[in-house]
Amino acid sequence: MEDEKKATIAEEVVKEQQQQEEEEKKETAASDVSLKELSKKLDDFAKERDWEMYHAPRNLLLAMIAEVGELSELFMWRGEVPKGLPGWKEAEKEHLGEELSDVLLYLIRLSDMCGVDLGDAATRKIVKNAVKYPAPSKST
Repeated sequence: MEDEKKATIAEEVVKEQQQQEEEEKKETAASDVSLKELSKKLDDFAKERDWEMYHAPRNLLLAMIAEVGELSELFMWRGEVPKGLPGWKEAEKEHLGEELSDVLLYLIRLSDMCGVDLGDAATRKIVKNAVKYPAPSKST
């Protein structure tokens, strides 16, 4: 009888934790996260694990390239994939999100280790591209 009560309590705790995690996922997905916030989280993550010694620019670049390879595998043999990924299963889309995130996180960490403000660099690059490739005139 006592074991049954413990099992029931344990199941309730697990269910509550799962519900909490789902709510946190929804909140995280709904919020805008800045590159600076991600950078801080990555820095804290590496420091907590004493991984900083491994985060030389070359190592991060090679890790990012490996992740790009994993991302590429998801599209291999599919031909052209339309916007929105119709026909993809939810599990495939979730896996895609994970691989895209891996690439993004390594890119952010690499830019930090190289002393490049990625947000600023990207903004400047968009401006340069606008000058280099001006939008066509809309004549009436």
